[in-house]
Amino acid sequence: MPPLIVTESPYQFVPPHEGNLWPRMLAGFATRMIRKRYAITEVEIRDQDRLAELLRHGHGILLAPNHCRMSDPMALQSLSKSLKQPFFVMASSHLFRASKFTRFILRRIGAFSIYREGVDRQAIETAIDILAKGKRPLVMFPEGALSQANDRLNALMDGVSFVARSAARKIEKQNAGADSIRQVYIVPVAIRYLFQADIHETVDPILSDIEKRLTWRPQPDRSLMERLLKVGEALLGLKETEYLGLPAKGKISERLQKLIDAILVPLEQEWLNGRTEISAINRVKELRKAVVPAMIQNANNDGEKSVPLSKSELDRRWRQLQDMELAQALSLFPEDYVVSKPTVDRFLESVERIAESLSGEEQVHGPMKVVIRIGEPFAVSAKRDRGADGDPVLNRLEACLASMLDELSNECRPLTNGSKV
Repeated sequence: MPPLIVTESPYQFVPPHEGNLWPRMLAGFATRMIRKRYAITEVEIRDQDRLAELLRHGHGILLAPNHCRMSDPMALQSLSKSLKQPFFVMASSHLFRASKFTRFILRRIGAFSIYREGVDRQAIETAIDILAKGKRPLVMFPEGALSQANDRLNALMDGVSFVARSAARKIEKQNAGADSIRQVYIVPVAIRYLFQADIHETVDPILSDIEKRLTWRPQPDRSLMERLLKVGEALLGLKETEYLGLPAKGKISERLQKLIDAILVPLEQEWLNGRTEISAINRVKELRKAVVPAMIQNANNDGEKSVPLSKSELDRRWRQLQDMELAQALSLFPEDYVVSKPTVDRFLESVERIAESLSGEEQVHGPMKVVIRIGEPFAVSAKRDRGADGDPVLNRLEACLASMLDELSNECRPLTNGSKV
């Protein structure tokens, strides 16, 4: 998976550029970028007419897509271009620190920063205000992190429902006593990637390189599935030896969970007084909130000067962040993900995750076709039903996204001995 990026520079909120000229000028740039950088040669948009009525009435629109690849935000610019409607996009703060050029482009297409290692009130208030005004649709990725698996959703974060409900309350106050039909709508958006080339020609060199890293001879005489399972087992055993002393036995899912706990539990005992979350992604998120702030060489959230950390302590925290990154990466290998439904796309995703974990570099293989399907919008009430089991908004959003992705998975090609287009 892409590294969990942390910088030691102070965080400053980056607001979005609100003009309409730049987003329209950059629409062509986004199209070229997804082709050149992400090898996406075709984008198909389905059911975008579901947004027309909402836009016409000036409703607050929160677009909530699944998030399986780094190219998702740029792919959504194709939807923006098709609608002739710029979006605002909530994006992780580290993206704005890559370069001045990147920061410039992100702002001009409507992106604004969110600091994920703390409570970013400015970002939250900006998102609420965008929905309350209804000037443009707002894009928020409810998973909060890449799943790197197009057929699987991470646990949804409650930020989406909080922002939507808060905006709905704001609209109610603005229109107290007035006759207004304006509401806040969440619109599920399913993004599906379909690999368009010969899977064997693409992954054979990748698997051969991994086998060489393991000091093996490349094994092209074996089936792709055999090779994937074999290298996966070997790499898991190496990490178990590193953290547990020796390779474990049992089901892969149980071994992965044991290894994740061996990495995270000691950190949770040190920083959080024990485990507080269920999913590995949420566990890592809470740990980062505890570890990162003191690493920032400026002011903390209270505006007071932070105490400088010693080099040894700073190095120790960097090692801990790397361990968190590994634990989160391990959690992104769903049990029997490829074996249960061996498609070309699931296989490629799994090979890419392994290669990425070894190289630390994002894996891009194409050509890719992207299908963007707009789900049925649903209005969000200003009040939460406390008697419901869980968060009704998140439950409905998750069910809709999962259903659309499941339907779209039927368009994936099965993995066979001759899986070609």
